[in-house]
Formats: sequence, C-alpha cells, structure tokens
Amino acid sequence: AGFIKSPLSQKRLTQDSVELYCEAIGNPIPEIQWWFEGNDPNETYAQLWDGARQDRVKINATYNLHSTSTISIANLTGDDSGMYECRASNDPDRNHLSKSPKVKWIRSQANVFVIERPEIATQVTESSGKLTLSCNMSAPHPTITGHKWIHREKILEQDENSGAFTSYTIEGNKEEHSGVYECVYEANPQIRGQVNISVSPQVTAYKKSEHGNEGDTGVLTCKNPSFPAVTTWSWYKSGHGLLENASGRYIIKSSGNKTELRILKLDIEQDTGDYFCNGTNSYGTGDATVSLRVRSRLAALWPFLGIVAEVLVLVTIIFIYEKRRKPDEVPDDDDGGSAPLKSNATNHKDKNVRQRNAN
Repeated sequence: AGFIKSPLSQKRLTQDSVELYCEAIGNPIPEIQWWFEGNDPNETYAQLWDGARQDRVKINATYNLHSTSTISIANLTGDDSGMYECRASNDPDRNHLSKSPKVKWIRSQANVFVIERPEIATQVTESSGKLTLSCNMSAPHPTITGHKWIHREKILEQDENSGAFTSYTIEGNKEEHSGVYECVYEANPQIRGQVNISVSPQVTAYKKSEHGNEGDTGVLTCKNPSFPAVTTWSWYKSGHGLLENASGRYIIKSSGNKTELRILKLDIEQDTGDYFCNGTNSYGTGDATVSLRVRSRLAALWPFLGIVAEVLVLVTIIFIYEKRRKPDEVPDDDDGGSAPLKSNATNHKDKNVRQRNAN
C-alpha cells in the first residue's frame, strides 16, 4: 500500500470544523484507519470511529479501484488539538488479534491546532441617512493582514489594514438594508464576525390585485424581504375577520418569509374583496393588502360572443341591402347582334319586291 494523497496540517478556531483527507493505493485495495494523539505527554494514540466525541466525528470511506477516506470534526474545542494519523494497510493479518502483520501499517500525519476564538464586538449606528456597521476584535488575536465586508456572499468592501477595528457605511435606512453582514479578518486562521441589521417585517404582496374565476381556486401570496424572518403569519378579510385553515375553504401555507392563502371554490358574492396578510417577528409586525376579484365562468366568453354578435349584425345588413337592391337594366348596344339582324332582314325584303316589279 502507498499514499497518493496525505492529510494537511491546519489551524482552526474553537467552534469551527476541520476536515482531513487521505487516499491510498495498493493491490489488494488497502484499508484506511484514523488515529489521534493529543498534546498531553501521557496521551497515546487512539483509533477514531464514526460518531466518536459525542457524534462530532464523521468518517466517510470508499474502496473503488483505490482507497479514499475523509474525517471531519465539528464544533472544535481545545481538546481536539493534536496529531491525526491516517493509516493504510492491505496485509491479510492487519486486524488479527494474535498474529503480527507481515507488513506494518503505513502512516501519514497532520497536526490540527485549535486556538481560542477571539471575541468580536459589533455595532450598528444610524445617523443622517447613513448606517455604520463596525467590528472590533479583542486581544489576543493572530496577525491581521486585511479586512472584508460580505453580504449575501458578495464582497462589499475590502482593505489591507492590520487593525482590530473595521467599519462599513451604507447609504439609506435600516428597512432598506436589513440582513446579515459579515466582517472578515484575513489571518491564519480567517476570523469572521457577524453584524445583523434587524427590522420589523416589511411585508409586501406578490400582486396587489388578483383575479379568479368562479368555482376555481384563488391563490394570494405575501412575502417579507427583510431580516429577521417572520415567525407568525396570519390572514384577514375585510368584513370577515381572521381566516383559519379549520374553516374548510381556506388553506394557509407559511414558511419563513413567505405565506400563501388558497381559497377553494371561489364565490362571486362571498369571496370578492380585500384581504390582509400580517407578519410578526421579535421586532414588530407588518402587513399588506391584496384585492381579489372573482369573475363569472362565462366572463372569458364575453369577448368571443361580442365578436360573433358583430359578425351576425354585419351579415344581416349585407343580406338586407342585397335583397332591396333593383336589378340592373340591359344597356343599349348599337353594334350588338340584334340590330344587324333586323337590318339584313329589311334589305332582303326590299330586294324581293324589286324583283317582282321587274317581272
């Protein structure tokens, strides 16, 4: 057996996680094990299993053409610092309790250093239409080589300053820029702080006006784009009060920053009107209005019926006009066929008379 990838030493902060990777090749395919030795001088190597350390240790291994294994440890503490060893062997007697293996396990080691996470004091101040977000890291802390400000995985600003204090300014008010912002300290390891701009729900309707046909299902939707998420959603109807799932015709589905009201078998008289969605979180409440119009099932046919009526009226007018119109008179034609025939007949008669007189 031989290693083609070995685990790498790493530095991590308490409460972070770490992942080590090991890959070995051989014929037959070797087995991989993980072992650990702490920093205590009296501590010896102990094998690690999936689910160890109160289920904080996870080990995944695959054996296909060659061996690969990954160990990950979550929610690190100072006791997780030490030497991690990846062992590989394809000796048939490698796990025999009495026989010694013919070939010893090959080993690859990596150190994991878990250091105490420094505290970061965060603050949000609002003045003159501006928001100022700040982070200040307490000592002791590792050497800082720069800062970043990140929101929704987008880098807003970065620098190469080495100070423990960093700030970021936003034009506008809290309601427009609520959310989770991160101040990142470039160090070994990287250190992140979190600044929250929290406001009451800024509820908006997906559509301010909805239309539905009688007998169909109506769907009204509201959302909350602000932070933190809504904890409780409720729906009301003008002149009706609170709407509940238990009523049978109303189905309300809410999840975090979105809520949906479904109205079964829409009725023109009963369901037309204004509906109000209300969202609540720990900072207050917010609401929006959705107007619902219910149309008759035949409403979609009215444009078609109107066109048909117009065509019928037009055809009727044309028909009446054609019926009342006089037939055209036959025009005179001097050069036509009848006149020449009449003239020939007369000439022939005169010729006969002249012949009789001559006789």
